[in-house]
Formats: sequence, C-alpha cells, structure tokens
Amino acid sequence: MENKTLCPHCESNSIKKNGSRQTQNRGKIQRYQCKECNYRFTKDEGFFRMRNHPKKITASIDLFFGGLSTRKVQAHLKAFFPHNCTNMTVYNWVIKYSKKISKFTDGLKLEVGCELQIDEQSHNREGEQNWLIDSIDSKTRFVVASSFRKSRGQIEIKEVLSLARYKTQGNITTITSDGHRVYPRCIKKIFGYNNKLGKHNVFHNVVCASKGQGFNVPIERFHNNVRDRTKIMRGFHGSVESADTILKGYVIYYNFIRKHQGINCSPFELATDVKLENPNKWIELIEMANK
Repeated sequence: MENKTLCPHCESNSIKKNGSRQTQNRGKIQRYQCKECNYRFTKDEGFFRMRNHPKKITASIDLFFGGLSTRKVQAHLKAFFPHNCTNMTVYNWVIKYSKKISKFTDGLKLEVGCELQIDEQSHNREGEQNWLIDSIDSKTRFVVASSFRKSRGQIEIKEVLSLARYKTQGNITTITSDGHRVYPRCIKKIFGYNNKLGKHNVFHNVVCASKGQGFNVPIERFHNNVRDRTKIMRGFHGSVESADTILKGYVIYYNFIRKHQGINCSPFELATDVKLENPNKWIELIEMANK
C-alpha cells in the first residue's frame, strides 16, 4: 500500500529527510523538511508524542486482548523493558487505540456471504445487566457490527442492523436470530418489507435453542470467546462507553489479529481487501487508521 508523506503545514508532497531526533524510549525518529515552505516535522504514524515505543504499546494491547489483565501486562513489561508503565497506562492504550482502529474498520465495505447472524449476550457492569449486541457473517466469520448498550430494545437492535446493512452492501438475503420478539419489527424497519409479496426483503430465520432447534454456531462461538476474555474481569467497571470501546477492541482482535480455526485464517482475509503484511498487525492497523 502506497504511503505518501505530506507536509502538515502546506500539504505538499515535496519533502526531504532532515536528520533525526533522539528520544529516550523510542530511539531515533526521522525528521523531514518541506521543500516548499521549509517546515520541519516528524511523521505522525499514530504514535505521535507517545513516550513509549510502538512495539511496546502494541504488545501490551495484544496481551490484554489475549487474556491478561492490565496488572499482569504491567508485570510482563517490567521483566523486559527498563522503563516500565502503570496498569492504568496500559488501560489507556487499549482505549485509545481501540477507538482509533474501530473508526477505520467500521468504515470498511465487506464482501460477505448471504447469511447474517445476530444475537445478544448479557454482561455485568457496575452491578447491572447490560448487553452486547452483535452480528456476524456465517461464511467468513467476520463480526460485521457490534454495540454494548444498557438494554436490548428496538433502538439498540436497529443500530446494529443498520450498520450491518451499510457494511454488507446489500449482500444479505437471510438474517438468523433467536426468538427475541423485537427482531421481526427491527428487520422490517431496516431491510424493508415487500407489501406485494407479503414478506420481508430478507428472510428471517428463527432458531431457538430452548425449543430444540439447534444453535447459531458462528455467533455462539464468538460469544464463547468473548466470555472467556471477560470472565476474568468479573464484570465491567466504569461507563457503558468504556465497556463498548473495550469490546470493540476485542472485535478488532477477533477479526484481524487471531487466526480462526474454522476457516484457517483471520476473518478479514476473506471479508475485506485489507492487506496486512507486517507480523505486528496492530501497528499496521494503527497506521491505516491514522491516514
């Protein structure tokens, strides 16, 4: 992928290297000078003014979503880096870069199959029951849209379905859900209803495990992975927004970082045209999100 460096002052692409700046923890950082306006600058690749090395930051994020608590990540870093950070710093990195990357990934158009599965999963936050509402493509296993909210009513369901419809570009012909009673009305509102034929523009496939109709395996497997990660947190603490950001970060980890055993690759390789060539996929995603 071509990555042009532009002058942040005049946006000219006529630039030249102009020495380097030595930092305590990030080593040497390349300086540039614009040939048009003589403005000197360092390139912002998503880690501008960060005091820690990008590899250390992204390693911390990867360890967190891999299952370690922020305190265990801090203890791990202490063993390998002379300049340690606090557990709250690790948490701030997780929040900052989950937000940054999700803004990029939420804008991606997807090449998916014809079936979308949607479901909700309950989570404890500050002693009350909140809900993760998400949808997944059954073919590529890509989590298309997700949202963490206080309830699972029509407004919240329609928010997820609306984003899923935008990202899948009209490829969906079947939506599979459980028997939650708000789904028929939400699907009709978002995907439309054909009055002449007397049916939805997409087929609503209802599968209720409580009635012995089986399980929606792709989305239930994703929920099991989410539960494995969150159970050691003993519930979410803080605002709904912070919990939503953490779970969006886990969706990024699930879609782009980890290898899915069912398809023998990461879901993004089948569902998007994004190419990640760096073994450290976090750094490459942050650079893409920063453009």
